[in-house]
Amino acid sequence: MTFQKLSLKEKVGYGFGDAASSMFWKLFSMYLMFFYTDIFGISAAAVGTMFLITRIWDASFDPFVGILADRTESRWGKFRPYLLWMMIPFGVLGAFMFSTPDLGPTGKIIYAYVTYSLMMMVYSLINVPYASLLGVMTSDGKERTTLASYRMIFAFSGSLLVLAAAEPLVDIFSKMNGGAINLKMGWQYAAIVFALVAVAFFFICFSWTRERVKPVVEKTSLKHDLKDLWANRPWFILLGAGVAVIFFNSIRDGAAIYYFKYYVTTQDAFQINSLKLTITLSSMYFVLGQAANIVGVVLAIPVSNKIGKKGTFMTAMLLATVLSVFFYFIDRSNTTQIFVMQFLISLCAGITLPLIWSMYADAADYSEWKTKRRATGLIFSASSMSQKFGWTIGGALAGWLLGYYGFQANVVQTETAQNGIRMMLSFFPAIGTLLGVLFMFIYPLNETKMKEIAIDLDLLRKKE
Repeated sequence: MTFQKLSLKEKVGYGFGDAASSMFWKLFSMYLMFFYTDIFGISAAAVGTMFLITRIWDASFDPFVGILADRTESRWGKFRPYLLWMMIPFGVLGAFMFSTPDLGPTGKIIYAYVTYSLMMMVYSLINVPYASLLGVMTSDGKERTTLASYRMIFAFSGSLLVLAAAEPLVDIFSKMNGGAINLKMGWQYAAIVFALVAVAFFFICFSWTRERVKPVVEKTSLKHDLKDLWANRPWFILLGAGVAVIFFNSIRDGAAIYYFKYYVTTQDAFQINSLKLTITLSSMYFVLGQAANIVGVVLAIPVSNKIGKKGTFMTAMLLATVLSVFFYFIDRSNTTQIFVMQFLISLCAGITLPLIWSMYADAADYSEWKTKRRATGLIFSASSMSQKFGWTIGGALAGWLLGYYGFQANVVQTETAQNGIRMMLSFFPAIGTLLGVLFMFIYPLNETKMKEIAIDLDLLRKKE
């Protein structure tokens, strides 16, 4: 069999793409609801409804991007050119999302709807082709898992950069004028910094990667692609598992800053007097979580080589379920236990992510093996679609739950509201992890089956 081995430079280059995406994904998942409620001044319930409406449309948009990318022909390939074409709009809209024009209550909601919707459409236009690129850089299953692991390491590194720097940058930029602290300006300038870094990372990814895997049949009709997708059972299972995992992550991430501000109540961890900078417990919590994610990604390769991708995924999600339930019973004063549980839960989450990306590539191979037609972009649109559906459900539910439990921004919370915030970091995420286990239990593509598929496809390509 002829498999494409990738250089270290190309693996690193591919990783930079998700470092760029993940910086803003983490800004959205960790800080956007808080930004809308506590900085911009929109109610939590209104934000939850906005997330539901805009994200359903946005997630439905992803398959169209996959179809478009599959039919793109350029001197750079099918998927790489989107990195070049969309990186500037991505950075510009990312900065606009964290800007706060002086508008009335209705104007603020309209501005949030418009900028958020446009940003997420551009996110699809760059991220679906980026994800699809993994499926055409190499046909080697182990190389794909390694490539997905590089991707996840860089993704979590980008997230780590944001979580370590976001609140300190906001703190620095908020004090630039020397007068009263201006948090609106702080958030806007911090977003601009991240936007510039993201654009540079996308350009590196475009420059250092190449497309190699050619389909057995070059051109197919949209009707055939959609028919093949409908018949691809592993794709649907991965879609469900992906939604469950992102739901688990998004509801935990969205509630975390509220947990420290309104339940733990003591935010300041320590100060760097020379920089006039305060490091908060929430920043440390987020950074620890990303570090644990990276450890989980690194562990995914040796563990999955021993017990398979499916077994590794199910084990990690079962552990995350138990640990999430335990998190509810931690006393607010026991920050050590809070941080230990955050590390262990995040490690479990980190293990699953490179596995599911690698399995999307397997699902694309499975479809081509069955039909002799390949639609990599459409198959990989499931990855982005599952992220957004999971984020839609988790984000909307987070906003509605905060409203249901009586949350009010910037005031002392009632015991009911505090208990609701605790539930959002424990029992509700555990529902997502259990669903992930159930979906993966019925996933049919194991390592033996994928080896058989890879050999057959290699023979077919040699005949062309």
